[in-house]
Amino acid sequence: MLVATTRKPSGSPGKLYTGERGTAISLNSVAVSIPPDRNRKIGEVQWPSRVPPNPEKEFAVLEVTKADTERQALEWFRKNRNAKRQVLIFVHGFNNTYADAVFRLAQIVHDAGTDAAPILFTWPSRGRAFDYLYDRESANYSRRALEDLILQVAKSPDVQDVTILAHSMGGWLAAEALRGVAMREKSIPVKVRNVILASPDIDIDVFRRQFVEMGPKRPHFAILTSTRDKALEVSGWLSGGVDRVGGSDLRPYASVLEELGVSVIDTSTVATKDPLGHNTFADSPEIVAMLGRRLAGQTLASGEATFADRVGVAAANLAGSAARVAVAAPASVISGEAREVLKRELTPSTGQMVNGQIMY
Repeated sequence: MLVATTRKPSGSPGKLYTGERGTAISLNSVAVSIPPDRNRKIGEVQWPSRVPPNPEKEFAVLEVTKADTERQALEWFRKNRNAKRQVLIFVHGFNNTYADAVFRLAQIVHDAGTDAAPILFTWPSRGRAFDYLYDRESANYSRRALEDLILQVAKSPDVQDVTILAHSMGGWLAAEALRGVAMREKSIPVKVRNVILASPDIDIDVFRRQFVEMGPKRPHFAILTSTRDKALEVSGWLSGGVDRVGGSDLRPYASVLEELGVSVIDTSTVATKDPLGHNTFADSPEIVAMLGRRLAGQTLASGEATFADRVGVAAANLAGSAARVAVAAPASVISGEAREVLKRELTPSTGQMVNGQIMY
């Protein structure tokens, strides 16, 4: 994989980067070996118990090569592109070390069975549960760097299709970066076709603004949510009691959001190894297989095969007062007024004053 990071380099042997903030974007090519399938289960990361690790039973970093020039980065694209010239950019979430993020992307790519060129964007998380606020500011610190990465990848002649997969707090960072790209370039590059937000730790009102400010030519969004995500419950509490996009029961608006290019899959009933219910996107064999199908060019839309029918399709409750009244109603009976409120709030404003208000 190609790893771009805003972390500070480490001076410790065997440790490439710390959880502190660096002053530049660093690029490295990292080769990871994964134990044979007979020695592991889909969704598992077997951490090394010693140095050197046992490749038969543990994940291992085989080689790290620093990319000192733009030419070296372009050579990496050329060497690792598949026939469709697809790229997967992964943005990790809160409480992840550099090694956490590297091994998690390696696991996702392997278990999903994709040959898309994997790129990791890892920002300065300290990898400690009690550093939530530091991590959030570090994600904020890294917005411009992720914008630059997205633009550089999209401009490469060796890339034709970009999918962004972002987890947890990384979902907020990815949405902010896309908003920034749209504002800098007047639109998001057409090569960025799909954005998958897994358990996004995003204030629901903030996401509405991010979505609108990306402009009308947005990529297709797929959002994985769960009402059993205890990590997002805590995040909501820390953030003033505002719901997180990834942690609510939002089924009533599935059809409306589908019209706006947003598909949301409710994973609340999917079994997960994570006691907090926050890492289902990577440790559930069903979800990982679904990501693989997306990267193979299939849809993650609400009508997809039996998986969506079984776990239920959700949609984000991004609307205002009139729409929220209907939150408990099935999608088929949502009032026309509620639908119009949702569409209006997720559509760029004309700037006209209506009833003494300018839609924001």
